[in-house]
Amino acid sequence: MDTLTEKLIARKENHIGWIIFNNPARHNAVSLDMWQALPIVLDDYIKDPEIRVIILRGEGEKAFVAGADISQFREKRSSPQAVLEYNAAADNATKALQECCKPTIAMIRGYCIGGGTAIAIGCDIRIASDDARFAVPAAKLGLGYRFSGIKRLIDIAGPSFTAEIFFTARQFTAQEALQMNIVNRVVTAGELEKYTVDYAETIVNNAPLTIASIKRSIIECLKNPQDRDLAMCHQMVEACFASEDYKEGQVAFMEKRKPIFRGR
Repeated sequence: MDTLTEKLIARKENHIGWIIFNNPARHNAVSLDMWQALPIVLDDYIKDPEIRVIILRGEGEKAFVAGADISQFREKRSSPQAVLEYNAAADNATKALQECCKPTIAMIRGYCIGGGTAIAIGCDIRIASDDARFAVPAAKLGLGYRFSGIKRLIDIAGPSFTAEIFFTARQFTAQEALQMNIVNRVVTAGELEKYTVDYAETIVNNAPLTIASIKRSIIECLKNPQDRDLAMCHQMVEACFASEDYKEGQVAFMEKRKPIFRGR
């Protein structure tokens, strides 16, 4: 698979697709080629029936993603047209993540700043180490922040916390992020990877068609009412009841054993 850059590592293991932001010299700050590569990797995982969960993480112990790579701004965002092209790549990446039909987990250690926070809240589940730090410092950089990114944070944290995050532009601890609903769980740094993988394996062992139907309903719920495809949601629910996995679930329950789901 051509991911366009070595700064974004894709790895498949035991039904889990890993996406690793690999720019440790800049605390995994996201460069233009990384924004461009992310949808390509996601598309490959979506098309691979063996992949049931996707985990995103940063390389090393210091950062998940410490924002966009500002060192590129003079070159990559030096004109109105260049700004449009850069923003389009970032928007396409976050949109692809938010609309991914498979479960996504952000495994967050260290800095999760700016674009890193946007990537994290684009995932379904966020698990953070107790040394994680979160911020959206747009107001310290004079950056404009587009409506779609603000709405996504409001959907998760609510308008008051969103205002606090943007207005202060300060860093928040993992415990503060937990109180804001920005993360689902906080564990020690030593536990983080095992805890996240165990969580992913729990999802892997559940019925893929059921999870896909729920993921689709969540995606549709976050759209404007007039844009929702409720017919698709209904069809996916019906497909669950018509599946071999539905029969397997019932038989396994009666036999008091763990079901073996095959996604069909």
